[in-house]
Amino acid sequence: MKNFIQRAITGIIFVAVLIGCIIGSPFSFGILFAIISGMATYEFCNLVNKQEDVDINRNICTLGSVFLFFCFFYYGINPTDTGIFIPYLILLVYLMISELYLKKSNPIHNWAYSMLSQVYVGLPFALLNVLAFQSIEATSYYQFILPLSIFIFIWINDTGAYCTGMLFGKHRLFERISPKKSWEGSIGGAVFCIAAAFALAHWVPVMNTMEWIGMALTVVIFGTWGDLTESLMKRHLGIKDSGNILPGHGGMLDRFDSAIMAIPATVVYLYVLSFL
Repeated sequence: MKNFIQRAITGIIFVAVLIGCIIGSPFSFGILFAIISGMATYEFCNLVNKQEDVDINRNICTLGSVFLFFCFFYYGINPTDTGIFIPYLILLVYLMISELYLKKSNPIHNWAYSMLSQVYVGLPFALLNVLAFQSIEATSYYQFILPLSIFIFIWINDTGAYCTGMLFGKHRLFERISPKKSWEGSIGGAVFCIAAAFALAHWVPVMNTMEWIGMALTVVIFGTWGDLTESLMKRHLGIKDSGNILPGHGGMLDRFDSAIMAIPATVVYLYVLSFL
């Protein structure tokens, strides 16, 4: 009961802060997710550094993810200025060249994990800006509904999958990696998300009903893969949680594992829609 209360309080505060900052203003949105991106990257670096022959620069990788987020943030506000990305490219080059002089035991592992910290963690959070900022005739404006809807779908999917799985779950979805997930739970979560898509189409008509449903299913499918991907990483490393910054919920990677896959997939989905 004590753990349940702790999880509930942390979850309520977490959701309230996330929704408040996304809805509040572009600057509260930017500051929050830059911090989250940095913390998640630092967690990732801590995890991989526990392996033998891996010793990546946590501070530089974290700085890279935060800077990449602000590059996309600035580009969202001022889409005519691409020069903001140049310092980030220099940072990537530094991560490669520095291994020539550091004389560490396995530079190839360090290169690989340093780049993975940017692709796996930094880039998905940066792509939230692609959803948050829309341009019409060279004028950019902030629209919070698309980034917020990703988290709404993730939360509904997680809750629906948990409840449905507890009641009806018999067939394991991916037993080798996550023994508790079931096909029944995944289908139940998808059904709840489709219902939420109908509600969003009615109350927030930035897309039609079928487009909202397509987005919901994109988040469900890729969010599940994101969850399984982080579970595979943790199973390989022999750990339960990526961190302990959120009491009862683990670390930032644990809370955003679904979003890490769902965000890029949603960006691709919406780009495909724009060409149809």
